[in-house]
Amino acid sequence: MSDSYAVNERRELILDRVKEFIYQNGGVVKKSQLNELGIDYRRILDFVEKGDLVRLKNGYYTVRISDFSEEELVARLFPDCVMNLACGLYAYGYLEKKPYGYQLSVDKNTSKSRFKLDFPKVTPLYAEPETLQFGVSEISFGKDGAKMKIFEKERLICECLKYEDKMDRAVFKEGLLAYIRDPKKDAAKLMNYARERKVVKKVQTMIGVWL
Repeated sequence: MSDSYAVNERRELILDRVKEFIYQNGGVVKKSQLNELGIDYRRILDFVEKGDLVRLKNGYYTVRISDFSEEELVARLFPDCVMNLACGLYAYGYLEKKPYGYQLSVDKNTSKSRFKLDFPKVTPLYAEPETLQFGVSEISFGKDGAKMKIFEKERLICECLKYEDKMDRAVFKEGLLAYIRDPKKDAAKLMNYARERKVVKKVQTMIGVWL
């Protein structure tokens, strides 16, 4: 057996071990997890360069990106983030057309490098940590039923009012009108969140007459 054959055989054994480990851990793993497995970073880099693994973003790896829908990738890569603005409105069925990308609220102390990825498009909305502790629920979204944190409907509407300037005008209007027509809307809860998010006047002006 030649030395090159032995090296290639060892490489394939390590690759099989890595792939099995990734699948056992939900299909996406961090570099730190591979390091704990005893896999050197140079080896990981070799697997990526030769197309055996896919680097989703800095420090996150999978076997094949086609194994996941957009929604699953977002849920797996950003489990601590909260869906907000247009993507939140769409998740609740308040928008007919799926918006491009995902707007996610996240602790302002989170590293910005986490969001540097080509696909899917993710826009972080940095927030004070305490504002991410209330009015947060969980939703199944996408055809695969991926689980993701999302602001409750009333909190989401207050976020849209607070950050109106960050939204497409047509999307903003469509979302608000859809909420107004929602038979399950909760006016009392909306006003509570409006006080918390300091958008009481906007709620009274834009929505109040319909409540």
